Amino acid sequence: MPMEGFGVYQIADHDECRRSVMDALETGYRAIDTAQAYGNEEAVGAALAQTGIDRDQVFLTTKVWITNYGYDRTRASVEESMKKLGTDHLDLVLLHQPFNDYYGAWHALEDLYDQGALRAIGVSNFYADRYVDLVKFNRIVPAVNQLETHVFYQRPLERTYMDRYGTKIESWGPFAEGRQGMFTNPTLTEIGKAHGRTTAQIALRFLVQDGVIVIPKSTHRERMKENLDIWDFELTQEEMDRLRAMDTGKSAFMDHEDPAVVERFGN
Repeated sequence: MPMEGFGVYQIADHDECRRSVMDALETGYRAIDTAQAYGNEEAVGAALAQTGIDRDQVFLTTKVWITNYGYDRTRASVEESMKKLGTDHLDLVLLHQPFNDYYGAWHALEDLYDQGALRAIGVSNFYADRYVDLVKFNRIVPAVNQLETHVFYQRPLERTYMDRYGTKIESWGPFAEGRQGMFTNPTLTEIGKAHGRTTAQIALRFLVQDGVIVIPKSTHRERMKENLDIWDFELTQEEMDRLRAMDTGKSAFMDHEDPAVVERFGN
């Protein structure tokens, strides 16, 4: 799995999503992250078919939504996702949220993995407690846990347990969608000037240098190039320490352990 991929969250328009994925692939991305809930799997599939790039050269991820949890529904939904994406296998499938019958859903992913339809399986938004619950009482340990992860929310607790059991961390929202002054932050700006880089590039470089897989999203080709241009420099230990000190330990979006949040997902 590449350490940097391209995410398509909130690119709902079919033509815009297809164009954006094609631009990303032409720019050099070789991992695409979508989800059933994004409503754009068909657009991603159309882009993959149109580019002519070998399917095995693209690492393709989708996610099962909570209304498709439960053994039979999950199997059927993954098969439907493969049809929409125009592929007979998926490189990674994640359970999108830690709610509803995620045990039944996980058992379906385990069986699809055993049968070779899925090359890896994982989870998304599983905080430490539910992640450990899944690990300890099921056959297969998640290959990936995709979590909100950025300089302001670095997930040390989750990473402690994921390191223990051999699960990779993947960041959604590596820019916190610009919240908390991400793009004007003085520390990011200062470090960026020292390397001739943007704050966005420093935010991404910090994550990948710390072992976090990233999937930044943009519909602008130049920004896609900028986000991918983070592999020819390194942050110093002192810079990494300064950036680690920016962790607030709080989400910029939602707390999945908040009962009100669970209610919203249930509705």
